[in-house]
Amino acid sequence: MTDLVTEFDTPSPVVAEPTVNVLALDLGTHCGFALSRGGVLTYGTKNLSARKGDGAGQRWLKFRAMLANHYNAAGELHAVYYEDVKAHGPKDKPNTIAAHVYGGFVAHLEAWCDVQRVRLVPLGVGQVKKSWTGNGAAKKDLMIAEARRRGFKVAAEEDDTADALAILHLALAMEGR
Repeated sequence: MTDLVTEFDTPSPVVAEPTVNVLALDLGTHCGFALSRGGVLTYGTKNLSARKGDGAGQRWLKFRAMLANHYNAAGELHAVYYEDVKAHGPKDKPNTIAAHVYGGFVAHLEAWCDVQRVRLVPLGVGQVKKSWTGNGAAKKDLMIAEARRRGFKVAAEEDDTADALAILHLALAMEGR
């Protein structure tokens, strides 16, 4: 008598759920970042200020080096999410310098993502804050408090880190993770 082999007798290969490596950025001179690489998180804030004696392009070179470091750390980066700021400062006293610097970071980020073939996704400020705190107009202290409530070690002055964590939280939800 021969043994019949059915499709149920052959073990199915184990297929791991695909991981998505996502970098979240709160763009600015103090650039908040949060990187999810296979579910492992790293986060913090990188100071991209030019030092005395630095050339005019040093801020951008530091930013590009930071992006390269995150790209290399991830092994493969699938998407970069960032907070898409539409206004800098109150309407009666806009911060022109901050707007110019932010625009420079966005331009470099767009070019870098195009070269690396990494998907770039802008998220509205209110959208990020609401997904993180339930309040689309949350202030810095509320964003930091929420990061701490979720178990992240964020110092009182690290609102950029808290914002990056909030961006990552929304990004991962949008990615279906």
